[in-house]
Amino acid sequence: MNGILRLLRKTHRCLYLASVLFFFVLCYPLLYVLAKNPERHSSRIARCRRLIGWLSSTCVGICYRFNHETTIDWSRPCIICANHTSNLDITAMVLLCPADFSFMGKIELLDNPVTGMFFRTIDIPLNRKSNISAFKAFKRADNNLRNGRSMVIFPEGHIGEEFPPHLYDFKNGPFKLAIETKAPIVPVVIHNAWKIFWDDAKQFGSRPGTVLIDVLAPIDTAQLTLEHADRLRDEVHALIKKHWNKTGGL
Repeated sequence: MNGILRLLRKTHRCLYLASVLFFFVLCYPLLYVLAKNPERHSSRIARCRRLIGWLSSTCVGICYRFNHETTIDWSRPCIICANHTSNLDITAMVLLCPADFSFMGKIELLDNPVTGMFFRTIDIPLNRKSNISAFKAFKRADNNLRNGRSMVIFPEGHIGEEFPPHLYDFKNGPFKLAIETKAPIVPVVIHNAWKIFWDDAKQFGSRPGTVLIDVLAPIDTAQLTLEHADRLRDEVHALIKKHWNKTGGL
């Protein structure tokens, strides 16, 4: 990457982060009030997040294009499983799902001034180094699903350090959760977010562009038992990898 291009991409990243912060601060007074009773106001908090995500991306020329393999019944709680290469993946999921949902994500997100607001209210933080934390997190997720609230879980569990990125093995947790709650799995393939904004974009910066997302047909779990969890995990991984390989993530 030549010097001018690197400077432009670093500048674009700064503009994007400033845009996120600007719209978050604009919404903060309302979010502060809603956060006093997140159970009651979860839908309003989610709408604020959706608005912040859309405005902050649009202002710097980042758009999202969704290709649905079939119509999704968002009124039915589900577990959305997507590959994870970029911070833009979070906004992509926020814009994808019109129904109430919660992210499950690393506990470090509580320290971020923007994501921390949502992880203290409608999302579920998880400390992967603590079995007790993991148990509590999945217990909350189980309760969400049984009460009609969908979950978004990135089954790789992290963004890898390799560039270009590749698809990592999936954790078992989301698939056991799906079987226990009889919630369908909705596989999602985010193709090129890493080209626009890899990880947190510190290393290469970012640029305007359109993030391409395939939303695959839901996988029913009603007839499965926990003995099928590994098979379900591998099936979803294979589906996402197949679609990812069609574009090479480009």
